[in-house]
Amino acid sequence: MLNKRINFVCFNIIDISTVQKILIEIIRIKIKLYARISLPLASRYALKLFLTPVRNLPKKTPSIFKRGEKIELRLSPYRLKGYRWNHPQPKKALILHGFSSTIHKFDHFVKPLIKQGYEVIAIDAPAHGKSSGKQISVLEYKAMIEHIHATLGPLNAFIAHSFGGLALALALEKITEQEKMKVVLIAPATETITAIQIFSKFLRLPQAVKAGMEELIFERSGIRPEDFSIRKAAPHIKAQVLWIHDESDEITPWKDAVVIKDAGYPNFQFLLTQTFGHRRIYRENKVTKAVFEFLS
Repeated sequence: MLNKRINFVCFNIIDISTVQKILIEIIRIKIKLYARISLPLASRYALKLFLTPVRNLPKKTPSIFKRGEKIELRLSPYRLKGYRWNHPQPKKALILHGFSSTIHKFDHFVKPLIKQGYEVIAIDAPAHGKSSGKQISVLEYKAMIEHIHATLGPLNAFIAHSFGGLALALALEKITEQEKMKVVLIAPATETITAIQIFSKFLRLPQAVKAGMEELIFERSGIRPEDFSIRKAAPHIKAQVLWIHDESDEITPWKDAVVIKDAGYPNFQFLLTQTFGHRRIYRENKVTKAVFEFLS
């Protein structure tokens, strides 16, 4: 329970309750104690927190999901659950949620996509929503996207928020024939190393514990955390991309994204907003209007 509480707080830094503040202090003390006993132990515990999302299903299921076709995919060891609408159609769009989120929060994208002639697919990532699992890495999310493309696709369009945007960018590095695809990235998690830094600063992790987390990621994946990066993936993405970001985003900072904007990739266009933050942004009328103009 503490793991879930602290992870929720780390990715929802504002509006922290008194109870959450107490839980945060307990976690900080626990990590310090672990670090005194064993730095590897402390690093493993910190990484576990970092990879553990919160099940964040809405209290009431949006009505559009009651009218969708329920689908389930197997991607060992996970059972992935989601929905499909307007099947079959030659154009297929996939909706991808962020960390500690769920496809149920993106219900407002479904009807407009159907009106534009898309078959719409939305599946909860491992350890999210109604899918199985307790932890998730970006490689597992990436593998899910590749699996959906191979089994339910080919996909023609994507709407991805936050962590889903990073996973999609890494998947697109390997997907061929992208030129006719359209990709909407909304406040994508541009740099994994930034996410680790924000997480570490928030929990006041000793530098040695943070370094241990990064080394564990490399040991498990064979990839350095700094290489899980949209900046590094961008030159290999050939799809048409609409990137929407807010200047005030504290979870996925604009300073990471502006580096890609300044690189001037001709297939990337950017829409910069103000005051919407990280979560309001994908429900704002200005944003949804831009998304559907781009996908039309």
